[in-house]
Amino acid sequence: MDGGTRRTTVRTARGVAAVGVAALLASAGLTACTASPPGPQDAAQALATALQGGDLADVTLDGATPQQARQQREEAFEQVVDAFGKDALTVTLVSAQEHEDDDAVADAVLRWTWRAGGRAPGGEPTGDADEPDAATTPAGPAGPDGDAVAGAARDWTYETTARLQRDDQDVWHTTWAPALLAPDLAADEQIVVTREAPERADVLGAGDEVLVEARDVYRIGIDKTFLPADEAGAAARGLAAALDLDADAYAARVESAGERAFVEAIVVRADDGYYDVSALRELPGVNAVADSIPLAPTRTFARPILGTVGAATAEIIEKSDGAVQAGDLTGLSGLQRQHEQQLRGTPGLRIEARAVEGSPREGEVRALFTVPPVPGEPLRTTLDSLVQQSAESILADVGPASAIVAIRPSTGEVIAAASGPGGGGMSTATLGQYAPGSTFKVVSALALLRAGMTPDSELTCADGVTVDGRRFDNFPDYPADALGEVPLRTAFAHSCNTAFIGARDEAPQDAVVDAAGSLGLLPAQSLGFASFLGAVPSESDGTDHAATMIGQGRVLASPLGMAVVAASVAAGRTVTPVLVVDGATGAAGGSGSADDADTAADATHDEATSGDEESGSASEEPRPHVDLTADEGAALRALMRGVVTEGGAGFLEDVAGPDVLAKTGTAQFGPVDALKNHVWMIAVQGDLAVAVFVDEGEYGSTTAGPLLTRFLTSPPVVALER
Repeated sequence: MDGGTRRTTVRTARGVAAVGVAALLASAGLTACTASPPGPQDAAQALATALQGGDLADVTLDGATPQQARQQREEAFEQVVDAFGKDALTVTLVSAQEHEDDDAVADAVLRWTWRAGGRAPGGEPTGDADEPDAATTPAGPAGPDGDAVAGAARDWTYETTARLQRDDQDVWHTTWAPALLAPDLAADEQIVVTREAPERADVLGAGDEVLVEARDVYRIGIDKTFLPADEAGAAARGLAAALDLDADAYAARVESAGERAFVEAIVVRADDGYYDVSALRELPGVNAVADSIPLAPTRTFARPILGTVGAATAEIIEKSDGAVQAGDLTGLSGLQRQHEQQLRGTPGLRIEARAVEGSPREGEVRALFTVPPVPGEPLRTTLDSLVQQSAESILADVGPASAIVAIRPSTGEVIAAASGPGGGGMSTATLGQYAPGSTFKVVSALALLRAGMTPDSELTCADGVTVDGRRFDNFPDYPADALGEVPLRTAFAHSCNTAFIGARDEAPQDAVVDAAGSLGLLPAQSLGFASFLGAVPSESDGTDHAATMIGQGRVLASPLGMAVVAASVAAGRTVTPVLVVDGATGAAGGSGSADDADTAADATHDEATSGDEESGSASEEPRPHVDLTADEGAALRALMRGVVTEGGAGFLEDVAGPDVLAKTGTAQFGPVDALKNHVWMIAVQGDLAVAVFVDEGEYGSTTAGPLLTRFLTSPPVVALER
């Protein structure tokens, strides 16, 4: 035995010897103390500490050197450490018990705990809380492919037994064996960790209709095993030409890939008639691999809002701290990215002891630990698929950036938020920032009403008005019979700029900011999805305040924000829009997880725009909210109805269903010698509020108006309960 001869003391003989010694001492009239040999506890505790940290240099071993034992430990736990994290392991001593018949032999029971997410024994994640990403690091062990398996219930805990023997120098030796590391682990076995991917959850719409689910696709590309290596480049160029792709770029990718690689060129829906997959397969080297990925009903359906799912990017992988690995499908943008953790679920984990290749037991497998995958949780939204598709089809041929947003005033539910193709993929509907023009006169009118005016209060509508040297005019075709001294209702119906500017002293900037907030234009409001409602400068005077009264200058709003204004008027209270619904509580917003909060910024990156105007000193400190009252709502509804019965939206008077209330809007932008117009319309019909926006057009009534009419008369909208 290494380190000296084992000293064995039999308990019965020890008792007899003790009597003899006592008698001898007594007869000599002496007293003395005999030191007992050390017990195994200290050596067993040192072993537990060494096994946890991996440094066995101070442990006396039989059967292996400390260096050999350390290497075996590292090799055995390589995949386990990848799965749980390097600081996840705790090894504690349960007991160290000498044998009844031999106190020089002991068994030490060790409890091994691999804690999910590398949590410390107290349950908190390990690591520095001051690190910027500490709060957003997903909890749970990451599988060998990197994904997270969360929760204390997923800790891997087991016990092993170490045999200790004491030598004649009273030193305890540990007999090294692989079974020290994992239950019954043999020398010809290795520990293998496998991740089981969870099922990604669907995105649901109104009434829990499935919007995004796994749909069949074909991954079309060049399979380099299909043809000689020297023909791969030509084949790539042929496929690129058929798909209208950059031939040189794709050929370079194919030629640089491995000799047996499949290099994807495009992914197409299985039911997409635009691509003839059979014909593409006939091209040299082309393969079409069947697959399924989460997709919406159509390629364009609410794409800027819902986002897309695809192969994880390098940036996402790096930010995930091991939760996502190369090749994983993950949310790349929009709600799919923002609510990635909720949708992707939690992967399963299977830890096995497998006989190594070439051993007599090759192929044998023992399960050591199994955690089933947990499917993702569906993300519920309020979008009505038919209404959304109707809005998108109406905008399909509009060249400039455009949007249609529809809200139920009674609930705040956003049932459509469509962005036209002219926005280049941006969510113009929810993130666009533009001067709202005369649709903002709903806000200015509320400020005037709160100043004591009524719809019958007289205002002066002149041909033009000059403020601090700047002249403001009405729109070119303003009706002459609506000039002069006119009631507020007439100035509102015909959108008289000069009347509202002339009344600016009755509505100081603070009053306008309060009115905007009462109608839902709250710049700092968090809605659980990437959004912008509006911003009104908190300090403004002179020409800037004059411009504010007619929705220009530094005033900004999104189509969503102006739809909220219309919805608040309809409801007679401040409406908060709801697009994402928390399934657990039915409340607006997301899951509230740290992961979701972390990815919200990623989801909106590069999507927001500042529009053509600068918000400047838009309110940084929100003023106390002032609720919209029922009486104020009624007065504003009367003013908006007058736009249809008396003003510029008479084309809506014959729309079937409840009376339509509306407001037109045009906002000039660009250089003075080349001014262009943002054009708007907002409307209310029963329990439906709508905003229509086109980035460049003639007037609200002539450009946005026909789009609004088509929307209100489309079958899906007509079928709504209003």
